Amino acid sequence: MRCSRKMIRLIIISIAFGVFIGCSSTPYKAPVVDATPIPDHRIKTHHVGPGETLYSIALRYDLDYKKLAAVNKLDSSYRISPGQILSLDTSSYRPPTASVVPAKKPTSSTSITQAASSKIESVAKIVFPAPAKQAGALKWQWPVKGEVLEAFQAGDGLNKGIDIRGKLGEPVLAAADGEVVYSGTGLRGYGQLVIVKHNEQFLSAYAHNRVLVVAEGDKVKAGQKIAEVGSSGTNTAKLHFEIRLDGQPVNPLAYLPRLQ
Repeated sequence: MRCSRKMIRLIIISIAFGVFIGCSSTPYKAPVVDATPIPDHRIKTHHVGPGETLYSIALRYDLDYKKLAAVNKLDSSYRISPGQILSLDTSSYRPPTASVVPAKKPTSSTSITQAASSKIESVAKIVFPAPAKQAGALKWQWPVKGEVLEAFQAGDGLNKGIDIRGKLGEPVLAAADGEVVYSGTGLRGYGQLVIVKHNEQFLSAYAHNRVLVVAEGDKVKAGQKIAEVGSSGTNTAKLHFEIRLDGQPVNPLAYLPRLQ
């Protein structure tokens, strides 16, 4: 009986000593290697929803509608349908090249003057792409005259235009002559939105309206009422106004006249 008690004590001491050694030693940890690739968050395609137009989709992704149409092989009507899948990768876009009509070779009886005239005529037949900027052809005006509440933020800024204080129900005016290419509520974050196409380079957008008074396809003149100031998503009556040049947001204050 006495031996058994000694043996039990020895066993208990051995176990306790083993636990102490185990706790005092630092266990080996295998290095953790994160082999998960960094995900690419860029959206590559868009499923067309009801009421969307090519222009509203281009505005949403800061794309040039002409490039978007070209890479998706759309015709000049730019017509799209709900459920259609559009590629948003415009990196493969190549601008059309100038086409040259070859000049006729002068015959031996052609005079030097006639040959020179023929050469000038051939140069005149060269079809060049539209120039990159045509701001001088547009006369911009303020869509609403009021205090600028939020300024334009370049780059990845959240504000792609300016916010102008207005009065609820005040007329929103077209900032320049053009054609309405979108009128609706299908673009999240813009509320009731109007997009006007002014030429091949410039679009303007008017957001957070209370009422829209124009429809897609309407021709509008500078100063014509296209909507009424609203307050969607905010407690302040204001207009969110954007100007897009070849799909990219630009500072509207660089184009609008200075207020007196």
